[in-house]
Amino acid sequence: MTPDDEGTPVLPALRRWIITAAAVLPASTAALSGAYFTGQQPQAATKVGAVSHAAPAARAIDAANLYVDPTSNPARWVAANPGDSRAARIKTAIADQPIAKWFGNWDSDVTAAVSNYVGRAQQTGAIPMLVAYNVPGRDCGSHSGGGAGSPAAYRTWIGQFATAIGSRQAIVVVEPDAVAQLDCLPNDTERQTRLDLLKYGVQQLKAKAPNAWVYLDAANAKWIPAATMAQRLRAAGIADARGFSVNVSNYYTTEESVVYAKAVNAGLSSGKTFVVDTSRNGNGSNGEWCNPAGRKLGTPPREGTDAELELWVKVPGDSDGDCGIGAGIPAGQFSPDLAIRLINGTR
Repeated sequence: MTPDDEGTPVLPALRRWIITAAAVLPASTAALSGAYFTGQQPQAATKVGAVSHAAPAARAIDAANLYVDPTSNPARWVAANPGDSRAARIKTAIADQPIAKWFGNWDSDVTAAVSNYVGRAQQTGAIPMLVAYNVPGRDCGSHSGGGAGSPAAYRTWIGQFATAIGSRQAIVVVEPDAVAQLDCLPNDTERQTRLDLLKYGVQQLKAKAPNAWVYLDAANAKWIPAATMAQRLRAAGIADARGFSVNVSNYYTTEESVVYAKAVNAGLSSGKTFVVDTSRNGNGSNGEWCNPAGRKLGTPPREGTDAELELWVKVPGDSDGDCGIGAGIPAGQFSPDLAIRLINGTR
């Protein structure tokens, strides 16, 4: 996973729609068992039939316009390199698209950072997309390792994050990979702590950001078996979220992601909506996750057919870490070379 190091205005054309949420009974939090934490090998999702997606009670959002940040990583690179032959293509294909803004421990004042970002979007009449990415032990200490220094610090941070959104509208993805990476934590006590933190975070967003659409991350189609993911989501507070996200920062096709999401949904007590990250899935996955060659931009953000929304959660062109075709480029740093490869779909 990689954060976007800046802030993310403009209004690309998603067809206007307003959805008023229907009431749904909360899913009960499953009791913890070894099934939550046993390491699982990646497997293909099993096809299931269509699942109805009831939305949480009494919320509505206008998603006619998603916020395009003129200070995102790709936008800043374009502005700083007007003479570069790649700049025009990167601007049109990436920088002018709505992309989520990631917040974490690199933000010295998360209240100000979130409030300013959401405020800029509000001034344009656009809907901002945010990612909360600060859980302790983030990314299992890998390329995007870090996070809050303690459970107490995280509770403070996520409370400030939610308060800063306030009554304004937003789309929020909560802690990419945190549910999937329970397996890397050393014992059940720490796993339970993480689940409790995620549940607390979702509850804080529900209480303090009541007009936000909140999606708890459910990893990708070939990582955690769908039934196991559903159990974990229940324990992590999915009952208080609008739904869940899949394929964040990964490359699986929208079709594969939808099949997996429907299988996850079949394991939840109540139907949930879901969103798919399409930022880099135009050529699908080759089985690698860290700056693999030959990947391509996916469908720009829009309403989904099966998914509620197809979004660009990962910032295209931002490195996954010092790996693959991004060797030497730290996680979260924008690379015009990586961006052009995604535009062209080339190795």
